[in-house]
Amino acid sequence: MTTNPTLTDLAHKATRFRDRPAYGHDALITCDRLVRIFTTDGVEVQALQGLDLLVREGELLALVGASGSGKSTLMNILAGLDTPTAGAARVAGHDLLTMTAKDRLAYRRRTVGFVWQQTSRNLLPYLTATQNITLPMQLSGSRARRRAHTERALELLELLEVADCRDRRPHQMSGGQQQRVAIAVALANSPAVLLADEPTGELDSQTAEQIFAAFRTANEQLGTTIVIVTHDQAVAGEVRRAVAIRDGRTSTEVLRRSQVDAATGDETLVAREYAMLDRAGRLQLPKEYTEALGMRDRVALELEPDHIGVWPDDSERD
Repeated sequence: MTTNPTLTDLAHKATRFRDRPAYGHDALITCDRLVRIFTTDGVEVQALQGLDLLVREGELLALVGASGSGKSTLMNILAGLDTPTAGAARVAGHDLLTMTAKDRLAYRRRTVGFVWQQTSRNLLPYLTATQNITLPMQLSGSRARRRAHTERALELLELLEVADCRDRRPHQMSGGQQQRVAIAVALANSPAVLLADEPTGELDSQTAEQIFAAFRTANEQLGTTIVIVTHDQAVAGEVRRAVAIRDGRTSTEVLRRSQVDAATGDETLVAREYAMLDRAGRLQLPKEYTEALGMRDRVALELEPDHIGVWPDDSERD
């Protein structure tokens, strides 16, 4: 027989959480109830509808969502290319709602690096790979000598395994080489965050694997926090944490953790899916779950000592 918990039971359990730090206190990226509304021909479109997101320093994260889910809008806000309508957004200590135009320019040059989907958009066609990488350092006002800029560029090319492209222009490189050089360009000024918008969208699966190897190298060896936007679930399987965006809100999250078999010592990655609970207590259940159980309009809830039960509404059944 199941008994409902008493208020005393719940109060006792709550003591474990009441001293939790403030929301996002240790996160490099914090989005709190983020809203972005566009107006086109007099019609309002709410691209982000109170989105919450935390990204901690050193993470390699994928943001997954269908077309129109709001993921590209979020990426543009984090990159300093767009401004939220309401809510709060901070990246590496920068308040994205209050920055001036001058602050925003400095932010894009020094705090975030960006890799576009179109390989041709990432590189200047008349510059070599080395020159493309040194250019952001020069534009940022770095006082280092030209030789130091060149050495930094060559180090990044070596790290990402495209050192042989140092003197090549983009048209002399393959698509995969161009994209790895683009990652080096984005890393030139040692940004706190590297953002990538569908970085493998124009590449075949084998080349895409090479690009993700480059992102992992940057994440593991340089400690760069990386956020990748994609619509491809297979891409999300390349990272330890994937956050799904649906209807302008974060909906579910998949975490992959290492698990060692005690008998064999073999290490495997175990994935577990979580639903996201926003600040108002709203929960987005995965569509495939609700459809499988015929859940619609409302569901039945029951509070248990250590969990909440969710069932299809049976109030109108005989």
